[in-house]
Amino acid sequence: MDLALLRTFVTVHRAGSFTRAAALLGLSQPAVTSQIRTLERQLGRPLFLRQARGVTPTTMGDELAHKAAPHLDALVEIAETGPDNDASLRTLHLAGPPEFTAERALPALTELTGDDGQGFALRASFGNAEETLEGLAAGHHDLAISTARPRGALLTATTLCDEEHVLVAAPHRAEQLGSTQLGPKDAPAPDDLPVIEVHESLPFVSRYWSSVFDSRPAAPGTVIVPDLRAVLACAIAGAGLAVLPRYLCALALKRGEVVPLHEPVIPPLRTYFLVVRTGTLAMPHIARAHEWLQRAATNWG
Repeated sequence: MDLALLRTFVTVHRAGSFTRAAALLGLSQPAVTSQIRTLERQLGRPLFLRQARGVTPTTMGDELAHKAAPHLDALVEIAETGPDNDASLRTLHLAGPPEFTAERALPALTELTGDDGQGFALRASFGNAEETLEGLAAGHHDLAISTARPRGALLTATTLCDEEHVLVAAPHRAEQLGSTQLGPKDAPAPDDLPVIEVHESLPFVSRYWSSVFDSRPAAPGTVIVPDLRAVLACAIAGAGLAVLPRYLCALALKRGEVVPLHEPVIPPLRTYFLVVRTGTLAMPHIARAHEWLQRAATNWG
């Protein structure tokens, strides 16, 4: 079986589209289509079902990808680094949400970038769960941190840690509510405090309200900024209330720069997953980073 055909097949399987696969491979779409048809003729079975938007793998297609992808990734690794090159020359491409990756993952992984003979270069990129998993499937990243568990056999996810969410505000803002603590079932009224969030849809506040108060926040976002670290800064400055990961606001809580408005018995949690392309943990630098992050996570509670 022609390795070039397999490479094209795996790229289409990961991209979910002939058009995106063609762009990744530097080929024309007709060339990609022709190669997939040739492979299907050789195997005597269809590998993809053509849809209005992209393609969906058949059972045969999923099975072939599961078997072939890890070996093709290993061949690419050898081609890039050479069979006799030191592992320190390898590069780990990490992707994940900006705040968690910057505050948690990168400080842990920088310990592996030394010259101990087992280190590697590190490249990081930020994005939401959908962007991160799509980039991982397409081969742009080696390891991803995601708040969504991927489906299918192409990507393998391992639970990394849980993140506790806290409803906070600056002390003088908390005083406007009449107390620094709300009752177990008392959600702030719409006009009590402005809301600081990362998106107009209020993803963190809405999740908290649904989990703790069994309701929806009525107030729209007053300050919208797409980074939780900026949300914290605005909360400290007194712009309003915010829902933040405890690890991110722990120091501000300790200093009294913000105070918790509510302390539920069971706090809302969000789970993070470590995700790789199935089979790539056979690569030493990916396996080492994967294991190292899992060990580091045991101290993030």
